[in-house]
Amino acid sequence: MDRAALDRLYNNRAAVPGHQQDFARWTSLSEQTRSKLPLRRDIAYGPHPRETFDLFTVSEADRPLLVFIHGGYWQAMGKEDNSFVANGFAAPEADQIANVALLGYPLAPEADMDQIVASVRRALLWLWREAAPLGFDRNRIVVGGHSAGGHLALMAMLTEWQALDGAAPRDLVKGVASLSGLYDLLPISRCYLNDRLGLDEVVAIRNSPQYLLPSWRHIPAPMILAVGELETEGFHGQQHDFVKICQSVQGAVTEITAPGKHHFNIVDELARPGSAIHAAVAAWFG
Repeated sequence: MDRAALDRLYNNRAAVPGHQQDFARWTSLSEQTRSKLPLRRDIAYGPHPRETFDLFTVSEADRPLLVFIHGGYWQAMGKEDNSFVANGFAAPEADQIANVALLGYPLAPEADMDQIVASVRRALLWLWREAAPLGFDRNRIVVGGHSAGGHLALMAMLTEWQALDGAAPRDLVKGVASLSGLYDLLPISRCYLNDRLGLDEVVAIRNSPQYLLPSWRHIPAPMILAVGELETEGFHGQQHDFVKICQSVQGAVTEITAPGKHHFNIVDELARPGSAIHAAVAAWFG
């Protein structure tokens, strides 16, 4: 496709004219969540000012941890925008089935894709090391993400952890839930988004789960891949192609198309007990 066609496929704000209403809802719900649930804010995992996370904790010790990575095409938004996700797992009405960490990371153009991926990996390793004082079970860490965050969640799974820390388990990430994720960065490198990302073909392939998974030497963690029914063909195509790759390597993958949902309001489904997306993730926590 030419650039104009790719621009249309990946411009979610243009595809969802009412997206500001979604952002306003997220802001309100996130403020409410931060005010009512036990929370430790801005815990640093690295030297960059954005290398911090917010941790919503549950009362029972050694419960699992869901790490959620925000979207924004690697160049916008922040962890505070999705605090409301904790309602689906750490709130009493959700039976406090898991602690929830909302992860921040450096953004482009200040950071390039390699640096952003390295930052997320540093965060996961830091959380695994510090699980005991933080009060969660380091053997039950699940990573979720939306859009660019879905991409980063998969890149976290596709990590040789023992090369970073010889004591770390090969399967540090026990499951990945990607909502409206991006798995092939080549189209991203050829559209308007690359004006700030600065990807070339080599970097795009190196950071694409689509090309990494076929040569992955380990059994991949279970994956939940979800896309909104009303999303652009770009995102439907990304999920379709990646599901085929997962199946070819015998990865355990659950594919969900969320009825009536677009690129933004699909995130609400993760926070809503009873939705197909929430149920699939909650099943990992028993």
